[in-house]
Amino acid sequence: MPDAPQDIRYVAKNMRLDLRLIAEMIPRGAKLLDIGCGDGALIEHLTREKQADARGIEIDMAEVTKAVSAGLAVIHGDADNDLAFYPDGGFDFVVLSRTLQAVEKPREVLRQMLRIGRHAIVSFPNFGHWQLRWRLLTRGRMPDTDTWNRPWYETPNIHPCTILDFMALCEMEGYRVEKWLAVDERGLKAPWRRSVRMANLFGEQALFQLSRTG
Repeated sequence: MPDAPQDIRYVAKNMRLDLRLIAEMIPRGAKLLDIGCGDGALIEHLTREKQADARGIEIDMAEVTKAVSAGLAVIHGDADNDLAFYPDGGFDFVVLSRTLQAVEKPREVLRQMLRIGRHAIVSFPNFGHWQLRWRLLTRGRMPDTDTWNRPWYETPNIHPCTILDFMALCEMEGYRVEKWLAVDERGLKAPWRRSVRMANLFGEQALFQLSRTG
C-alpha cells in the first residue's frame, strides 16, 4: 500500500475539506465527472481555477437547479442507475465525495467509476474512528458526531465503512491505490502518511485516488 501523498495542499477555503483536497489532486485541463456534486462547488472551482472540463450528476433536484442556474454542467441522476449510460473511458477523473456510504450498490458504483474514468477519487467518513468505537462501546447506541450528525432513522448512510474495509475492497477488486489520505474533520491535524491502522483509528474522513491494474 503506498504512503499517503505529501504534496496535497489546502486550497479554496470556502469549500468543504474533502472537496478542497480533491481540487488539489485534479490537474489543469482534466475532463471530470463529479457524482453527487450537490450545488456544483467543486465543478465551479475546477472550471474557474484549472480550466477543467467538469460536469456533474446529482440526485437532489433542488441542488441541480441551483447548479444549472449558476451556469454549471449538472444533470439530474443517481450513481446507482445512471453511470451505466456513460461510455468507457470518457473521463480522466470520476469523483465521488461523501456519497459512497449512501449508495445502494457501492461495489458496482466503484466498478462503473473505473470503467468510465481513468482515475476514481473517493472520499467518505471513516466509521472506524475512535470516537465512534468509544460511543458504541459505552452507550450502546449509534454514535452522533460532527461527521455522523444525523440520527439513524434519518441518515442516508446505508453502507458505512472503515478505511480498512475500503482498502480490503480495493484489494479484492484489484484496484490500484495511487494516493490515500486520512484527516480529521477540521483538517487541523497532520495526515497519517504511513500507518493505515493509525489512520483508521484517528482519521475522521478518508480520501482515495484509484485506478485499474493492468
